[in-house]
Amino acid sequence: MSSSPKLIVHHLQVGQGERIPWLLEELNIPYSLKLYKRSPLLSPPELKAVYPLGASPVLEDVTEASKTVKLAESGAICEYIIHKYGGGQLSVRPHEENYAEYLYWFHFANATLQPGLFRRGMARGMVGEADPRFKGNDARVGVALRHVDHRLRSNTWLAGEEFTAADVMTGWCFTTMRKFEPIDLTGFEGIQAWLKRIGEREAYRRAMGKADPELDVEEGLSVKGPPLVEIFQKAMALKPGPQKL
Repeated sequence: MSSSPKLIVHHLQVGQGERIPWLLEELNIPYSLKLYKRSPLLSPPELKAVYPLGASPVLEDVTEASKTVKLAESGAICEYIIHKYGGGQLSVRPHEENYAEYLYWFHFANATLQPGLFRRGMARGMVGEADPRFKGNDARVGVALRHVDHRLRSNTWLAGEEFTAADVMTGWCFTTMRKFEPIDLTGFEGIQAWLKRIGEREAYRRAMGKADPELDVEEGLSVKGPPLVEIFQKAMALKPGPQKL
């Protein structure tokens, strides 16, 4: 492992890019953070100049001047950091008993939960909550949330009893992402207890203070969740207030 990695994290504020500062703070790996404000909702030209798709996060590894690496996709960035500079910390190795659980929950957020929440939000804005297409998406989100809650009622963290990058990947779906698609966590005691544990992690607090100092972290960790992003609410024709499942 390099003794002095030189990493630059490009983060579109109020977005899933918060995962990377959190991971780096947990691993105690130094990094530089470049922040971008939404313009007015999506990426500004400055971030698109870094990565044409305008997505966030983007990691630049300039440790070796002759071999600069630029990488997008939060899951890929997490794996890159963990295995190149983190010595495998916050992951589970193939010989360990809970390796399959770790892999599953590491990918669950981006593969199932996050897309499901966005589909539900889009359906609400396009056809309304009375439409069967919204109800179908809402039902699938409900199943996913109960699935996560069931896991966390019997496990301290998603991969088992140890905190891992699976928790980093999933955390934002239940905190900052609720500024785009509301989730009322009433009755989801497993998720609530897990969020409390996340809020007690110093690395999480440090990362959020650096990446999104204007966000109210307590609102993101609360049962009802934070207020919606106003411009997103208008763009998606969302009704204010969390939706109960």
